[in-house]
Amino acid sequence: MDTQVVIIGGGPSGLLLSQLLNREGIATVILERSGRAHVLSRIRAGILEWGSVEMLREAGVGARMDREGFVHDGTYLTDEDQMVHIDFHALTGKRVMVYGQTEVTQDLYRAQDAMGTTIVHGVEDVRILDLDGAQASVEYVLNGERKRLSCAYVAGCDGFHGVSRKTIPEDRRREFERVYPFGWLGILSHTPPVSDELIYANSPRGFALASMRNANLVRCYVQVPLSDKVEDWSDARFWEEFSRRLPAQAAERLVTGPSIEKSIAPLRSFVSEPLRWGRLFLVGDAAHIVPPTGAKGLNLAVSDVFYLHQALSAALKTGDETGIDGYSARALNRIWKAMRFSWQMTTMLHRFDGEDSFAAQMRRASLRHLAESETARRDLAENYVGLPY
Repeated sequence: MDTQVVIIGGGPSGLLLSQLLNREGIATVILERSGRAHVLSRIRAGILEWGSVEMLREAGVGARMDREGFVHDGTYLTDEDQMVHIDFHALTGKRVMVYGQTEVTQDLYRAQDAMGTTIVHGVEDVRILDLDGAQASVEYVLNGERKRLSCAYVAGCDGFHGVSRKTIPEDRRREFERVYPFGWLGILSHTPPVSDELIYANSPRGFALASMRNANLVRCYVQVPLSDKVEDWSDARFWEEFSRRLPAQAAERLVTGPSIEKSIAPLRSFVSEPLRWGRLFLVGDAAHIVPPTGAKGLNLAVSDVFYLHQALSAALKTGDETGIDGYSARALNRIWKAMRFSWQMTTMLHRFDGEDSFAAQMRRASLRHLAESETARRDLAENYVGLPY
């Protein structure tokens, strides 16, 4: 074999899997379509479940996160001027960490470089072959030359549009999808946050989220129609609309400033089953997409890595294939629970086109129930901080 595990995709899930395997003496090669600068330019999630925090520490890449990340004990959900505080720590004994996905990816690249891991950028026309044989093969084109790697296993960490999921025959895949009729317009700005914890705001004008990366860098969002374009939204228009969707006590603390990044992300829920096909395993966005409302995207990828790392380690070091045989079912059990939570949060906080007055009343009733029921708050908190692996 040329290596033990070929990992397709050099984002955080592929890098984390490689890091954990390498620390156990298992050789990997990572193939990534984009250049490293592009991978590091992606603005993504900023909330880590505590299980993800512990996984990064276990992988030896938690030092900067522990120095620079912000531990949050809770969050706010609002209905106009009513603010409901969900105290994660009091309700579950756990917290979350505010630390951006870009920073996680940067830390993992540095650790992988220090280990001397082979990371090949700029690959094209990837083909995954021989999955039912004694060894798998991966072909790819680099600088116009076709190359081939043989390996024991292939981990598909190449996202929704990657080749890995499509390698599983279409008649053997079951795909489940819900596309939401709106997106999130998000901006990054060097301004102070309006609150010491995130605010998920429900209003008659639509959803808004006040998030942050640090004490002087915010990531803020407003719900917009899918027909909107980034150029339709000046900074002034964004801040005005964002302010109108926040509770008054938060809006009066708002400090505005120029955006340093602005984008619109469509929302969808998507799961593809199974996550294993012969010697190929799907990880992260290659297998599932969640709306960002529940902060589950990166965290679900980390839990996939947890299960797959254990399974591959046992198979390659001791010959025990129990873990790889059970990987798909084990990971999907947690994935569907996170899907339910993200769907619940999305429907509870967003306005839907053409909805009737009953829908708005249900959103208000949900918030009132959270305000009055510790049991309801605990259920939300348990899901937000992350269900056990």
